[in-house]
Order: sequence, then structure tokens, then C-alpha cells
Amino acid sequence: MALPQDPSHLHALVDIGSNGIRFSITSLHPSQARILPTLHQSRCGISLYDAQYPPSSAGERQPIPSSTIAAVIAALRDFKRTTLDFCVPEANVKLLATEATRTAINAADLLAEVRANVGWEISLLSKEEEGRIGALGVASSLPGVRGLVMDLGGGSVQLSWLDGQKAPKKGAVSMPYGAAALMRRIGEGRIRELEAEVSAAVKGAYESLEVEGEVAEERKENGGVTLFLSGGGFRGWGYVLLSRHRVQPYPISVINGFRASREEFLDTKDVQAAAAAALEDESESIFRVSDRRAGQVPAVAFLVKTLAECLPAVTEVRFCQGGVREGYLSGLLSSQVRALSPLVVATTPFAWGDGTEPLADLVSSALPIASRNRDYASMGLAPVDRTLITAFASTMYTHSSHSKDLQASAALRSTTSGVLASVHGLLHESRALLGLLLCARWGDSVAPTDETFKRSLQRLIEDPWTLWWVQYLGTVAALIGTVWPAGWKEQAEERLKFETTWENDKKGNAMLRVRVMLGKDISAEVLEQEIHGLEKASKRKRWIGGRDGAGFKVAVEVRTAT
Repeated sequence: MALPQDPSHLHALVDIGSNGIRFSITSLHPSQARILPTLHQSRCGISLYDAQYPPSSAGERQPIPSSTIAAVIAALRDFKRTTLDFCVPEANVKLLATEATRTAINAADLLAEVRANVGWEISLLSKEEEGRIGALGVASSLPGVRGLVMDLGGGSVQLSWLDGQKAPKKGAVSMPYGAAALMRRIGEGRIRELEAEVSAAVKGAYESLEVEGEVAEERKENGGVTLFLSGGGFRGWGYVLLSRHRVQPYPISVINGFRASREEFLDTKDVQAAAAAALEDESESIFRVSDRRAGQVPAVAFLVKTLAECLPAVTEVRFCQGGVREGYLSGLLSSQVRALSPLVVATTPFAWGDGTEPLADLVSSALPIASRNRDYASMGLAPVDRTLITAFASTMYTHSSHSKDLQASAALRSTTSGVLASVHGLLHESRALLGLLLCARWGDSVAPTDETFKRSLQRLIEDPWTLWWVQYLGTVAALIGTVWPAGWKEQAEERLKFETTWENDKKGNAMLRVRVMLGKDISAEVLEQEIHGLEKASKRKRWIGGRDGAGFKVAVEVRTAT
């Protein structure tokens, strides 16, 4: 994103974790604050946890060495120069430290040295604060969160329950079983004793949340509970799962929003084997899984097995990138801002014309009204909700300036490596659907180099009927874009309207009747290509899966006002 003219909305954050120190500068300008747009981010691989447990310590905790403190100060000084370059207000600079610093023998010395040599104060988060901020970070990572949340750091792991964008009602429970901590404990032996200890801690943490009523409700409504996972250890696990996914190559590189079933998540043998192979053979390396993360997989597997026993109601997991940074910054926002849809907020700046909502209404009018016999779920339309259509309406013109050779391909990749790739808070399904919608809007024809990628995105959408609606709505958008090449205009709203109903063909099969009503100054002949594209969606050869696949016949009637 472009640098803001007014830097007063910029916030610099230093997250001093157990395995590393993360630096970031984020804009909280009201128009985009929900998605926490990042202007700068970097990481320094100083492990304060490892520094306190050197190989020579025989498992006994040591003070943070002076050489490590000096390295921390050097990294902070470097970032201070960066904050000055970005003109971040001094009052908007925050340093937060978690488990490894909070429990260090000489924590006070570290804080004093930073104060004297950098001029910044480090805030030590309590266990409760760390859990609460971590939970808010997870909440910021997705459009809606209801379920159990676990944040796995290097020194500790937090468990909480989230419902929407609100802070956990019972707070979060912090346990000293982070990935690095568990690796050290596993290395000491006495595995059965450790298993019993961790199991008792997780069960106790779960019971203290007092969410049996909420869990029962989720089981009744959705068949089980979603477990939302954050933190470096879990993200590493997620990237291994992503590399083993049924869709290969997996088309989305960011882990945030990735979903795995309970069975996939609990397949510890497969994940451990993949991680071990990556450590032994460089050709087996896994994207975004460092040797350190791969080496910690046995510890994460240990924790995953415990979760399987202690949290039987979990049916799926979602991986999130929200942590201390995202949680702290999200906590600065109002509840109204946190409740906004990240997809809508992210796409609003791309809108053309006099309003996105009227354009979204127009797109929606090309969809049939649900009936008792044809509800949106059975038709595959449930994922194509108002949020997605609004985002589609906002970005419908984004690739107008591209040459025809590039439009469909650039639109296809816009949510994964294009203009929307860095957006915080999106599900993988949303990225896939919007990318495919925009590709269809520009003709759906991509270069051979993009065909494999397109097929991979399509395979992420489980219902073939949904893919047919995506293809159909793309042709609807192409027609709208020709009628309003500069975006929808209020003074010209009569140019185009749709009336869409269900009918039955001669064989009794469901079909769409689409009435395209043109204003008196619009020539149907000029729109012949776009109207033909709308009709082509009904051709059996364009159905998803071929002639006997998913699709509807479409009867198009064009009426011009007199």
C-alpha cells in the first residue's frame, strides 16, 4: 500500500517472543483498520528461550546472557531508525514481551538495558494478558470466529473460547508447554509423566473456560466445534498439512484461513514423517517450514495427541496468523470496526462509480430467489453470499486497464499474489471464489501457464454447483461492465435490470429464466457478445464436470424499453 500522507495513524509494534523478535509498522486509518494493513515487517531470530537453556546448562535455567541482551538492543536500535523513517509518532510505539522475557531470571536487567540504551519501555504481558491479546489476534484473522482457540508459542500455549470479535469472557489459560519448552521436556525423558501432566493441564484449562453450553450448541448446529490455531508451532504444522493436501500444488501460499479436518490434523505420523524427510533431504524441504520448525514437529505432535484425547468435540481446525501484534492492534479498535467484514473492507477502495451496494443489488438480481424446493444450500449458492457479491462488485473493474491478454489471468491471481494477496482476515475459500469470479468476469480464458493454477483453485471449492454459479455470475458481470464501463451510475440506473425466476423445461428439469431489461438508449445489438456469453453458461459442455455435470439451462429474454 502507498505511504499515508498523515502518519498519525501509524503504529509500530515490537513482539518480543520466545523464538524471535518481530517488528512491524501498521496503519490504523479508519477506512482500512479492520484488516490491519502492514507497511513494514521484519523478524530477528534471537531466541530468548534458547538463550536461557544453553546446551551446557543441563536443563537448568540460566540468566539471559549479556551478549544476547546486546543483540536485542542492536535490533531495537535498528528498528527505531525505521520508525523515524516512517514518521511513526513516539506515543504509537509499543514493545510487548511474553513468556520467555516475563519469567527470565534477569528480566529486570534486560528492561533496564533497553530503557537506557534505546529509550523504549518493554511491557511484560501477564499470562492472562498474553492469552487475551492472542485470542483477539485470532479473532482478527478471520471474518467470524466461534470455537476453541489455541496459541502455541515457544515457551507457552494458551487456550480460550471465542465468540465473534469479543474478548474471551473467561479470559485465556496459559500453560508452560510451548514448542521449545516441550522439546526440552521431551529430551529429558519421563515421557509418560509428561503426558499425564500435559493432559491434566489441558483438561483443567478446558474446564475452567466453562463453555459446555456453547460446545453443546455448536454440536447441535454444526456437528462439532472448530479449533482455531495460531502461533509459530501450529503454523509449521499447518504448512506441512498444506503440503500434503489433496490439491497439489496448493494454490494459496498464506496459511491464514486454511482449513483441515480433524482426521487430517490428527495424522501425526504422516506429518512427522514429512518433517523428518525435510530435515534429512533438502529436496524434501517444505515451504515456510524452517529446520527449526521441522525439528519442533515432534513436540507439536505430542501436544496434538493430547488435544485429541482432551477435546473430542473438535471436528475441524482453522489456522490463523493472528498473534500478539494483531491482537494488540485489534484491541485498539472499536467493536464496530472489529465486526466489519475483512473482505468488504479490503475491496472497497477498488470500487468504481456511484456506489457498490446498488451494483451488488444488480448482480444479486441475476440470481433466482430461493424457494422451499430450491434453497441456496442445495443449489450450491450458500458460499455466494452478500459479502462475496459486494466484494465482487467492488473489484469488478479493477483489471479494466489491463490488456485483454492479461485480464483474466491477473484477475484470477488477484487474491493470492495480486492486489488482494496481503489482506489480513480472509478464508482460503473466499480467496478462491473471488479470484474465480473475477476471472470469469473477464472471459474465463487464461494462458496455459495459469491453467494448472486455475484448476487448483477450482478444486478447493467442494461443491461443483457453486463453481457453475461462479461461471454464470462472471458472464452477468461482463454484461454489466459493458453497459456501465466506468462503474454503476445513479443517473443512469435504468440502463440495465434483471428479473430471474425458476422454471421447468419440457422434461421437467429446473432452468433459469433471465429477463434482461435494457433502457431505451441501450442497443441490444451492441451487447450481442455479452448476452451470448450469458446464454453459453447453459450449454452442457460448459457445465462443471461435462454434459452430465452440475449446471442449469438458462433462457435469456432481452427487452428494450420504448
